This record gives sequence, C-alpha cells and structure tokens, in this order.
Amino acid sequence: MWMYDAVPLAQVNAALGTAIDQAWLDKVRLGSVNLGGCSASLVSDQGLILTNQHCIRSCVQANARPGQDLLSDGVRAKTREEELRCPGSTASVLLSITDVTERVMAATAGKSGGDFSRALTAETTAIEREGCGDDAAHRCQVVRFYAGGQYKLYRYRRYSDVRLVYAPEHQAVIFGGDPDNFNFPRFALDAAFLRAYDGDRPAETPNHLHWNPAPIQDGQPVFVSGNPGSTQRLQTIAELRQDRDFGLPANIKRLSELRGRLIFFAGLSDENARMTRDVLRGTENNLKRSYGMHRALADTATWARLEAAEAEFRAAAVARDPSVGAAFDEMARSQAAQARLLDRYSFLESGAGGGSALYGYARQLVRAAAERAKPEGERLPGYSDAALAAMGRTLAQARNIDRPLESLYLQFWLNKTREALGTDAPAVQAMLGRQSPEALGEALAEGSTLADPAARTALFQGGMEAIRASQDPMIRFVLANDAAARDVAQAWRAEVSGPSGRAGEALARARFAVYGAVDAPDATGTLRFSYGRVAGWNDNGREVPSRTTVAGLYERATGAVPFVLSEDLQARGERLDRDTVFTVATTNDIVGGNSGSPLLNADGEVIAAVFDGNLPSLGGAYLYDGSANRAVAVSAQIVTEVLTKIYDMPGLVAELEGR
Repeated sequence: MWMYDAVPLAQVNAALGTAIDQAWLDKVRLGSVNLGGCSASLVSDQGLILTNQHCIRSCVQANARPGQDLLSDGVRAKTREEELRCPGSTASVLLSITDVTERVMAATAGKSGGDFSRALTAETTAIEREGCGDDAAHRCQVVRFYAGGQYKLYRYRRYSDVRLVYAPEHQAVIFGGDPDNFNFPRFALDAAFLRAYDGDRPAETPNHLHWNPAPIQDGQPVFVSGNPGSTQRLQTIAELRQDRDFGLPANIKRLSELRGRLIFFAGLSDENARMTRDVLRGTENNLKRSYGMHRALADTATWARLEAAEAEFRAAAVARDPSVGAAFDEMARSQAAQARLLDRYSFLESGAGGGSALYGYARQLVRAAAERAKPEGERLPGYSDAALAAMGRTLAQARNIDRPLESLYLQFWLNKTREALGTDAPAVQAMLGRQSPEALGEALAEGSTLADPAARTALFQGGMEAIRASQDPMIRFVLANDAAARDVAQAWRAEVSGPSGRAGEALARARFAVYGAVDAPDATGTLRFSYGRVAGWNDNGREVPSRTTVAGLYERATGAVPFVLSEDLQARGERLDRDTVFTVATTNDIVGGNSGSPLLNADGEVIAAVFDGNLPSLGGAYLYDGSANRAVAVSAQIVTEVLTKIYDMPGLVAELEGR
C-alpha cells in the first residue's frame, strides 16, 4: 500500500514487466477519488464517478419517498435533471503531498502525554489552515505515517455537491448474501455511478481515467488506487496483544448482539425489514471482518512470525541506540492504560450514541458551540474554522432518518453502557437517572427535532446561547453528559494516544535507521497504490479460479435465499453474453476503505471496481500474504453489458466510452 510520493517504480516494473512512470502515477492520482470511508474514480470529463453500490446506499435511501423502496428498485437517472443529490456526501481528489515532518516534530519536541497531543493538534491545525484557508473547494489534512515518524500535508480538491446517477437494484448486489461475503467465486453487481457538481453544473474533470470493458485475462498485471482505512502491520506486540485480547473480542461481542437485535427488529414488519436491510448487512460485514482479524492474531504461526519480526527489529535497534528500549516500554505502558480506559472511552466517547444519527448531530452541535469560543489551536481535533464551516454545510443538508431504528441504536447503546461500566458508575447514573434504557432511548429518538435540517442549522448558527436555551431532549441529554465523555477523552489523550504517539515517533525513527523506508506505512484512509496480478489461489487443496462469468451466476442461482436473482436479471438475463467476465480475484493488497477503488490495467484504464476481499485478506490488517490474500472486483465488462442490455442506459455507456 504505497504512498503516491514513494511508489517503488523500478520494483513494480521489474515484478510485472510493465513500464509505468511518474506521469502515469500522476494521472491515476488525479483520477482517484476519496468518498470518506470508500474509494472511487473519475471516469468521464463531466464529473462521472465510479464506486460500489454498497458505498452509496445511504444516498439511495435518503432520496426515497414515503412508502418507496428505492434501494430495491435501483436508480437509473437518464438525464441530469433526474440525478439525485446525496446529502452530506463529498468527493475529494488528491492534488498534492507535502512533507511537513520537520515542522511537526519541532513543535512537539520534548513534550509528552497531553502536552504532546495539544502541541500536535495546534501545529497540524496551523499547517492545514495555511494550506487551504477558508476555501470550501479545497481540503487540507496533515496525515501521520509510520506511527509518527512522518507527517505529510495532503491537499484535496473537494466536491460537496455529489449526485447519484445509477445504482442497480439491491438484490443484484447482495446475491449470495453473508455466505458469499469475503469469499470467491462472487456474483455481486456491486457498481454504481455518482456525479460531482461544481456551481450546480457537472464538474469539469479532464484528468479522468478511461473506461475499458475488454475481457480481463488471468495473470494480467493490475493496479489498485484507493483509500485503505487502517492496518496495524508496523505496530508493536504490545499493541497487537491489546487488539487480540481486548479490542477485537469486545467488538465481536458487541456486533454479535447488535446483529441479533437487528434481525429480531427486522422480522417484526416489512417496514422494519426495509429500515434494517442496509445496516444489518453492514453489521454482518463488520462482524465477519473483526472475526477474521482476530482469527489471524489468534493463529499461533502468525503470532510467532509477528513476535520474531519484532524481536529482530528490537535487537537491531537497541544495538544502534539503547534508548529505543525505553520507547518500547512507553508503548507497553500506553497499552496497559488503554486496556484500563477502553470500556469508558468506547461507550462514552468513541462509540457514544451507538450509531444514532440524531445523537451524532447533537454532539456535533454541542461541541461546535463550545469549541468555537476557543482559540483555533486549542480546540479538539475536527473543530478548526475550516472544519466547522464544512460541518455547517453538512448539518444543513436533508437526510432521511428512521426514528424506530434510532431508538434501537440508543436503547442498545444505553444498555451496553450500563452493562460495561456498572449500574452505580457516576456516568451511568447521570445518563439514566431512574429511567430504563428502553424508555430513555425511545424518548430521545421520538422527541428530538434534529431530523429537521432547519432546526440543526438554527442551533449551529445560534452558538452556545441557542444550545443552552434548547428544549430538544437530545441536545439536553448531550449537554448534560458530555463532560464525562470529554474527561475520558482527555485521559485517553494523556495516557494512551499522547504517549503512544511519542513512542511511535521514536520507534519509527529507529525503524528507518535499521531498515530504511523499505515498507509502506500502515494505512490511514488516504490514497495508496497497490500492484499485483489477476490470480486465483489454493484454498486448503481447492483451486480457486481467478475469474467468474455470467454463466456462473445463473448456475449458482437456486431461487432460495440468498441465491435469488434480482427481478431484472431474472426477466432479461437471456440478453447477457454468458462468457462475459463478471468478477475477478487479484493479488492486490487491500483492506476496508478500498471498496470502490478502480482496478487498472497497465495503460491506467479502469477495468473493474474493487468491492471485497477473500477471507485470508482479513488478516491483511496485520500482514500481507501474496499466496492467499485476494482483492475481489466487479468487471467493467459486466457493468457495460448490464447498462446496455438490462437497464437501458445508452447515454451513460456513451459517456463512459467518450462518445
């Protein structure tokens, strides 16, 4: 997962027999898109964006009229006027990367704990402001690499008006359901198109990538340009042990219980089933991912490899500089503090609200009012002037909110908070008082006015005076309980993120001294480049192919859930060429966040969209195994085929083909 300013071109070309150069990389970078949690690519000069359907489901649902199941129907906008706004969505293109390591390290030199965190926030905020100012069309982000060994300023062109052009009907995407998820062969038509607008007109994007629907070949060199969310490949054993013994088991337990609640809730009515369809699939996906990650760390052979790698590094680093041992010790102490603070931090701060959109709005509004009154360098991360301006725009956008689902999230979160922290914990007593989690969760969800963008905007613009005067139950709840969340967040910065950041810097410098920058840094949700080939693998004696075809879809369709064809693929399937390549598996290195990434050929053309990995790829959070880790992508060939023969969208095909 190489940063775009550090791609080992000679290594890539020697491995694949290709001839890509810096101009090739620049072209691909300017055609790659970050959707915030997903990846995408520009595929026309009129702002057309390719991504996955599962990345834009919230946009589909936000545009559904009462009683309309737009996700099941799909979206086919054949004119610009029919394209649907995606509230809260942004699309960002990376324009430049600037190394600011020396400046950041100078600002944090000699500091530790909370002082380190405050100095880091102040300096990175200043750098971001200098890079972008108040320009809403651009976004600047200082990104931390190598556990603090490097800091780089990423400057983006930001499109805040994003509209939906095409999404297939949901059943065509979820064919195979959870049994096929993170497996191969796959037959998910998981592709969708958005359009970036600039000034209410389609954005001009001359640096787009070209679309190539030619059949993908086994063994073909391929490249992925996307935004992998996070990996832990350069973490210490102390950090990995924390994940293995505390973090991942707690997440698996929480997701398992939430999945059960969602399944029960969905079974109560057709409307409940509609509300939970997307979130249930997302919960199942995250549960399987967490389980796969834990299985990798619990594997004795994998753990032995990780321990051996650290022992080798530590011995070499300490031999060069004995003070490195203190950095390892500091990291271990920060992980002990993390284990002690994890429950309070997870339930009161990082996971507060349990996924409730209304709670999220209330916390944003309360904290925005409080942070705006402070000097910019002293605010919490995410509350700079530029970030507040962007937040105001997002708060003003309409969004479909299902209150029964909001109530479920809040009730579950309040129950689990009481369970984890204890009935007598002051924070729990303050939240619940004499109410049950069920009664309080329902009252907050049903009584809040924050589903109305006008109400949110009025509170945002009114500042703390409006917040304190508000009678909205969710605002009053957050206002009354945010002090406890802020306290544990401050303790986390002082005892966990601050010390681990400082130790991480020292260990990163030691790693550079021993090995140089031979390894890519851990993923950070920023643009990365991966190279590989189209290839199958051996799964415990079973040879898994590298490609599937349309014929395989119809052979796999049994008519029983989850192997049920969508109505359109059932009714018009005879029109499709049975030899059309449907999906491919490749050796590219991906993790969560790469969904929607373009799969490119040696000419830099888009030949597929990545939408998944296989089960071994889940261990890719900790190490990459080229013999088994696979990315899974839906081909441009099948997308073109269905747009032409199933969905009757010749205009979109013509745009993709540059006609």
